[in-house]
Amino acid sequence: MLRSMFSGVSGLRAHQTMMDVVGNNIANVNTAGYKSSSVVFADTLSQLTKAAGAPTNATGGTNPAQVGLGVRVDAITQNMSQGSAQATGKSTDLMLQGDGMFAVQQGDGVFYTRNGSFTLDAQGSVVTNDGAYVMGWKPDSAGNVDTNGTVGKLVIPSDTVMPAKQTSTGKVTGNLDNTLKNGKAQEVTTSFTSYDEQGVATPVYVKFVNASTSTTASNDWEIWTSTDNKTFTDTSQAVNFDSVTPPGESATKVGQYASPQTFDLTGLTNAQGAPIQTLTLDMSGLSAYVGASGSSSIQTAQDGAPIGTLTSYSFGTDGVITGSYSNGYKQTLGQVAIATFNNYAGLRKEGNSLYSVSTNSGTPVYGIAGQSGRGGLLAGSLEMSNVDLSAEFTELILAQRGFQANSKVITASDEILQDLVNLKR
Repeated sequence: MLRSMFSGVSGLRAHQTMMDVVGNNIANVNTAGYKSSSVVFADTLSQLTKAAGAPTNATGGTNPAQVGLGVRVDAITQNMSQGSAQATGKSTDLMLQGDGMFAVQQGDGVFYTRNGSFTLDAQGSVVTNDGAYVMGWKPDSAGNVDTNGTVGKLVIPSDTVMPAKQTSTGKVTGNLDNTLKNGKAQEVTTSFTSYDEQGVATPVYVKFVNASTSTTASNDWEIWTSTDNKTFTDTSQAVNFDSVTPPGESATKVGQYASPQTFDLTGLTNAQGAPIQTLTLDMSGLSAYVGASGSSSIQTAQDGAPIGTLTSYSFGTDGVITGSYSNGYKQTLGQVAIATFNNYAGLRKEGNSLYSVSTNSGTPVYGIAGQSGRGGLLAGSLEMSNVDLSAEFTELILAQRGFQANSKVITASDEILQDLVNLKR
């Protein structure tokens, strides 16, 4: 009789644990990155009342008779399946679409989480809402990231300045039309901005003067340069175009030159009055076809840049943080590290949506998001809890009925014991 009562008590304890787990799941239904848990029951050691009998020539075998001593919680397992996405529009909110976890440093410890609700602190560090530093790789001076190096805290300082880049090459593309106008040769002027190593800008004007005469249409263009658009200097260089067949046409026309394609403009005076040390003009994309309108259309570009300040940043699917600067250039600011484990369910919950390594989780392996089985990053979104409310409510009913049934066992055992006591009267 006491065995049945103790079995009922063990059932109450087990189903109370089940209620605790289900209640915690329901409480965290809106917790970003939360992974639900479930309870697995197992029976306890049974008392043998009759041993098994082996079959003989005279009789058949008999099975053992055993009385169970109750139930116990065998395991509380974690469901590490993917949660749904919730768009937030916040650039520092990150979601992992697949395997992996974010690594964060809090004090001297490193923890792991699926909650990608991050922000920046006063020093530009990427942190969790509790102030833990998000881990990743920092770039070198050239903006390259070594993902085989040691991970550290990610920093996006707002006062980041990109050094100026000295212009070495100006580029001219488009078409020069040598059609005579009123018997006069054409002149076409274009310009671009050249920067020195300090970021000082100097305008460079390039004038193409057609060498045509009033009776001869030539396709040789002289190159004249200036830094004030007033006083032009003849560079004693010319663009000599060859006879070619334009794409899509059958007739040969004068229009595109083969060489030279680069011209030296070194020696122009910059904005500070000093000669420009190195500057070439690339005209490999320039043509000189005769058009019906008789007008030229050319564009310019150059490879230098002034000093730039950080204006915005974004996270890529591979975790690369790209900064956009006021000078129009972009540069890598860092890369988020993604940790993988052999057994995610073996991680130990530490609260605040954090996990720590246990003896059965395996050691973390850091890598790039979207590679080697790791999930890609989705910026501006958060992974929601994977709690299934319909399943949890069903488990809640089962836990309640299980608890209720076990309490009935205890009540029935108590009534039987009371009847035994009453037999003495």
